[in-house]
Amino acid sequence: MMSKQQSTIRAARVYLRVSTDEQDLARQEAIVAGARAAGFYVAAVYREKASGARPDRPELLRMVDDLQPGEVVIAEKIDRISRLPLPEAELLVATIRRKGARLAVPGIVDLSDLVADSSGVSRIVLEAVQDMLLRVALQTARDDYETRRERQREGIEIAKRAGRYTGRKPDLAHHRRIVALREAGMSIARTAELAGCSIAQVKRVTALHRKKVAAQDMHCESTDAGR
Repeated sequence: MMSKQQSTIRAARVYLRVSTDEQDLARQEAIVAGARAAGFYVAAVYREKASGARPDRPELLRMVDDLQPGEVVIAEKIDRISRLPLPEAELLVATIRRKGARLAVPGIVDLSDLVADSSGVSRIVLEAVQDMLLRVALQTARDDYETRRERQREGIEIAKRAGRYTGRKPDLAHHRRIVALREAGMSIARTAELAGCSIAQVKRVTALHRKKVAAQDMHCESTDAGR
């Protein structure tokens, strides 16, 4: 027979996301400890380095697929979960709700318990308020994303006109670590895990390194032939 303590366990799945491979997830790791301190059993932690404007994030999709009824999705902010256009963002949230789960995100007022204890007109009003607050938060996250993109484009255009735009500088130390792991015999997936980056970046850096090595070998051969 299940004890009272077991029946009241609150399970959570924590989603951590940054937009690029160059950004670090370490700052968000405190959310996991915070969830446990708040009394949640953390069923899993999903770490992702991808834009919130992408609907095909593997870890996000895996988390949604893993969700069980009664679980809570915890994230640093709503924009960690979505910077999608509003219709897509609402579809994502609806999918989470259909799984019987709910969001626990700072800035989002959760009226789920009040809704569950209400009926009739009160329930309809509370559900409408909850949907409106969530819609505002999702749209704000999208607006912020578009504003940032526009400012970035404007900054690049200004730099180009002034002849100062050189593109994003690569993180050479990080690249060297990826190359070293691959040369040590690590698989692409294991290298991505150890280097804290995406599989796509491991493939990209490895391809660039091989191209550079091939170019150096060709240069050496041509030099030797000319002696």
